[in-house]
Amino acid sequence: MEVMDSVAVMEVSPVPDPPFIDATSPKSPLKAALALRRSARCLNRPHLPNYVEQKKPKGTSGQRRGGKRKQDDDKQELAAQDVLKPVRKGPKVEPSERRPMPVIEAEQISCAGFAGPAAEDDVLGNGKSAKLRVKETLRAFTSHYLHLVQEEQKRAQATLHEIEAKGGLKRNQKLGKNKDAKKDTESDKKEKRPSKRPDLKAITKMQEINAVLYPEKIIGHIPGIDVGDQFYSRAEMVVLGIHSHWLNGIDYMGMKYQVKEEYANLTFPLATCIVMSGIYEDDLDKADEIIYTGQGGNDLLGNHRQIGSQQLQRGNLALKNSKDNGNPIRVIRGHVSKNSYTGKVYTYDGLYKVVDDWVQNGVQGHVVFKYKLKRLEGQPSLTTSEVRFTRAEAPTTISELPGLVCDDISGGQENLPIPATNLVDDPPVPPTGFVYSKSLKIPKNIRIPSNCIGCDCEGDCASNKKCSCAQRNGSDLPYVSYKNIGRLVEPKAVVFECGANCSCNHNCVNRTSQQGLQYRLEVFKTASKGWGVRTWDTILPGAPICEYTGVLRRTEEVDGLLQNNYIFDIDCLQTMKGLDGREKRAGSDMHLPSLHAENDSDAPPAPEYCIDAGSAGNFARFINHSCQPNLFVQCVLSSHNDVKLAKVTLFAADTILPLQELSYDYGYRLDSVVGPDGNIIKLPCFCGAPDCRKRLY
Repeated sequence: MEVMDSVAVMEVSPVPDPPFIDATSPKSPLKAALALRRSARCLNRPHLPNYVEQKKPKGTSGQRRGGKRKQDDDKQELAAQDVLKPVRKGPKVEPSERRPMPVIEAEQISCAGFAGPAAEDDVLGNGKSAKLRVKETLRAFTSHYLHLVQEEQKRAQATLHEIEAKGGLKRNQKLGKNKDAKKDTESDKKEKRPSKRPDLKAITKMQEINAVLYPEKIIGHIPGIDVGDQFYSRAEMVVLGIHSHWLNGIDYMGMKYQVKEEYANLTFPLATCIVMSGIYEDDLDKADEIIYTGQGGNDLLGNHRQIGSQQLQRGNLALKNSKDNGNPIRVIRGHVSKNSYTGKVYTYDGLYKVVDDWVQNGVQGHVVFKYKLKRLEGQPSLTTSEVRFTRAEAPTTISELPGLVCDDISGGQENLPIPATNLVDDPPVPPTGFVYSKSLKIPKNIRIPSNCIGCDCEGDCASNKKCSCAQRNGSDLPYVSYKNIGRLVEPKAVVFECGANCSCNHNCVNRTSQQGLQYRLEVFKTASKGWGVRTWDTILPGAPICEYTGVLRRTEEVDGLLQNNYIFDIDCLQTMKGLDGREKRAGSDMHLPSLHAENDSDAPPAPEYCIDAGSAGNFARFINHSCQPNLFVQCVLSSHNDVKLAKVTLFAADTILPLQELSYDYGYRLDSVVGPDGNIIKLPCFCGAPDCRKRLY
C-alpha cells in the first residue's frame, strides 16, 4: 500500500497576543436584514455535500447545506483508457538503422479542430459545468480509493493476526519441525500479503459503474481541465480521461477510432497525451520544446536505464502518426511531491505538436525512438520549467508577509500561528470584535452529557477488530491513516470518535479531529467578501480542518438577537433523518437514544442548539461561503450520543493546494429569507465559482 508523507509544518517562534478587543463591530446597513435569516433556519434544509453526488438532489437547484448563518460586514459592498490490446503491427526497425527517419509532408490540421469539446459552452449534460463534473469525478475516485485503503488495512491486519496465530502454533510443535514451520509462515506471508494498489482497484470500480468522466479519447484540451491543473496520481488522470493508462507514458487512440466519420482522414493509432516523469534517461525537457523518448526497453526499476531496443508500434507509432497528421498532444509533467500518496504530483502543461521524429542509439547503445515536440502558442504560461516544478509558493516567514496586521490571531492557542493580512483597507486593520477561543464554550445552563461507554483498546483502535467505537460507527472506524495523518473515509451522518472514557492512546486514529490545527493557515481580507481563510499547505480530501467553535446556546435564546451573523445551527438530527431534501449519508439509519418518538414525524424540527461565534470563536468564523466549496461539514460525537449536541467540524472535500481559499456552502435556498413585510430578502453571492448561484439567498 502506498505511503502518504505527512504535511510539512513550518516552525515559528512564539509571537505576542493579537491586538483584539472585545467590542462591537461597526454596524452595517444590512445587519437588520441579515438577522432575519434566523426566521428561515429550518425551512427547506438542503442535503449536505458529499465527496460525490450519487443521485440528483431533491428540491430546487438552490438547495445546499443548512446550518451556519454568517455574513461579513464587507458583503454590503455589492460589487458586481482507451483499454485496447496493444497494436502489434507496424514497420519493424532494425537495430542498425540509426539515421533520422524521413519527415513525411502532410497537410497540417488546425489545432482548433481538435479542441472543439473544450471550446463549447461550459455546461454539460445535467446543467453542471465541466469544472464541477471534474471535481465530482475526483471526489468519487477519492471515496472509492479511501474505502479500498480501509479494506486493505483490515485485510493486512487480519493476515498478520493469522500469521502470528500460526506462528505460535508452530512454535508449540516438536523442535525438529521448527524449520518447516518457518517455511510455512514465510509462504503464508508471501501468499497473503496485502495489495499495494487500492488506486488501481478504484479505477476498476469506476469503470464498472461507468463513472469515468471521458471514457472516449479526446484530441486537444479536455473540458473542465485547465493548463496548470494538478493531479496527485496517474489514477486520477485515468478516471478523468486526460491520460487513460496508469503506467504507459503515451496515451493514444487505437484502431477502433478510424471508423468514425470525424477521423476519416487521419492515420491510426494516434497519440493524444504524453507524461513526462523522468523515467527515460534520453528525455530532454526545455519547457516549450521537448525531446521525448518513445516507450519500451526500459527496466522500470527507477534507475532510468535502457536495457533493450524499442519497436515502432503502439505509442511509438502513434506519436509518428501524430507528426504526420499534425494533431496536438496534451503534455503532462510529473514531479516529486511528499504530499501525494503516490510520491508525485502531475501538472497539465497544455498542447504540443510533434514536429520531428528519428531513430538513434540511446545512452546505453540500444535503439530508441525520439520525438521533438513544440508547445503551441496562445496558451497560459507554463507552471513548469525544465522539469522543475514551480507554482504559487506559500510564504516562508510570517514577518515578511505583505499587509501583515497580526502575527497570530489565536494568541498561541493553536498548534500553529495563524497570521492575518490586510491589503484592502487603508489604513490596514486586523479583525476585531471577538475573543479567540480554540474550544467550544459551554454556559452553566447547558449540561453536556458524558454517558458514553468507551472502548477498552490498547494503543490504536485500528489494531483491534473488536473495538466498541468501531461498532458505534457501523463496524468500521471512520478514518484511515498514513504516518499519523487521519482522513475521513466518507462523509457520514455522524462520526463517533473515541473520547475521555476510552482507554486507547491520544494518537489513536479515531481521535483524528481532536488533534488540533495541522496546517499552516492565513486569515486575509478580501475585496468583496470580508475576511477569508487560505492554506499554505496541501490538504488532502478527508482531512479535518477544525471544529467550529463559539458559545453553545439554545436557539430560542438567540432568535431575538440582532446584528449577529456568526450563528451555526447544530442540525445533525435533520441530516440523519434526511429532511428538507437532503440525501442521507452513511449511518443515517442507526438507532440512537436521542432520536425520540416526538422526532419521528416527517416535519422538520428546529435545531435545539446552535453555536454563536459572534463574540468568541476560532478562525472558522472567517471561512467564506462558496456555491462550489472545498470543505464539508461533519457532525462528530465522542463522549455522548446526543446528536443535538454534536461537534460541528469542517473537513476537506477536495485536494486543496497552497494559497487556495477555504470555503463551504452556507446552505441557503434561494428566496428562503423573508422580511417582516413579507418580501423576499436577496443577497448577492461573490464566491466566483463556475456554478455560482449568483445569490447567497
